[in-house]
Amino acid sequence: MPNASLARIQVESAQIGYRRTGKGRPLLVLNGFAATSADWDPLFIDRLASSNELTLLDHRGIGDSTDEGKPFDIAQLADDAAHVIEALGFDRISVLGWSMGGFIAQTLAMQRPDRVDKLILLSTDPGGAYADLTSTAVWSQLIDMSGTPHEQARRLLSLLLPSDAAESFYREFGDVVAAARARLSPELIERQGAAMDAWHQNGIGNRLREIRAPVLVATGSEDVVIPASNGLKLVNAIPGAWLAQFPKGGHAFMAQYPRPLANLINGFLALE
Repeated sequence: MPNASLARIQVESAQIGYRRTGKGRPLLVLNGFAATSADWDPLFIDRLASSNELTLLDHRGIGDSTDEGKPFDIAQLADDAAHVIEALGFDRISVLGWSMGGFIAQTLAMQRPDRVDKLILLSTDPGGAYADLTSTAVWSQLIDMSGTPHEQARRLLSLLLPSDAAESFYREFGDVVAAARARLSPELIERQGAAMDAWHQNGIGNRLREIRAPVLVATGSEDVVIPASNGLKLVNAIPGAWLAQFPKGGHAFMAQYPRPLANLINGFLALE
């Protein structure tokens, strides 16, 4: 991550860590379940940073962020993001959210429409009865922290990417992913999992039509974690939303298509 600076702000009993890099239009970047601001594909982030000033957030309790260990929900995580936007002095900022980060981005756009310029939703769903959910078997594997860090890394990559891509990424990045898994707290994973469960019981699907910010939705066609059909549900519910689907892309399709996806996002953000 080129010239990234790390800082924290106090939000009630939590310290929210974030990294800033790049120059250009401001873009808040929200990672997904069990992931930190340091876990993004570097080629994807570098290309985004070539045209945008990125603020990459760590959700409370993970990465460089801390909290008191209490339960939280998606609305709380969106409120944390809003505090960071205000603390950094942005009147308006575009927001990119992947997976669980997409839940947070949607909620932020509903809670603070005055702060959100444009919205990019990657591999995500609208929650509640409107969402198409993954199988119980996939969800169980996603939250499974048993085994060695390398066993966890292999299992995780097998969910995030199609099998051929997963093996290739494990050979190249298995040690990096395993090191990240070793740093995770099972207790934090439980709390994030509970927040995602609550989202899938409630969500904001019936309010998506209220979003007025321009929205880009992108999915991988082979996503087994959040089925790609959710992309169509989002664009059908959000007025004027764009949809892009990447062939043979998994849940983490930004690692398969780092430059094409970043170029698409940069073009979307450049539109007046």
